[in-house]
Amino acid sequence: MTSTLTIVANIEAKADKIEFVKTELLKLIEPTRLEEGCIQYDLHQDNNNPALFTFVENWVSNELLQQHLNSPHLKMYVQATEGAVASFTLNEITKIA
Repeated sequence: MTSTLTIVANIEAKADKIEFVKTELLKLIEPTRLEEGCIQYDLHQDNNNPALFTFVENWVSNELLQQHLNSPHLKMYVQATEGAVASFTLNEITKIA
């Protein structure tokens, strides 16, 4: 049985860069959803802290996730938001029930 690879990516924007980071994150949606292996790529913003953004992602395989992580649009995002992001974490999670 093949299971999907689930990723939760948390991005915290610096307080004075929230709208800028949000705009840059939104630019990732369309090209990523068109990538091979992308099953789900949804962006969320915390209701109580607008500086916190979370991507919930599902990928066919780790190999295709790695292609995404090396994609031109993701590299452009990283370059554009340098100095605007306070923290970033990426968690690979497994559904257990």
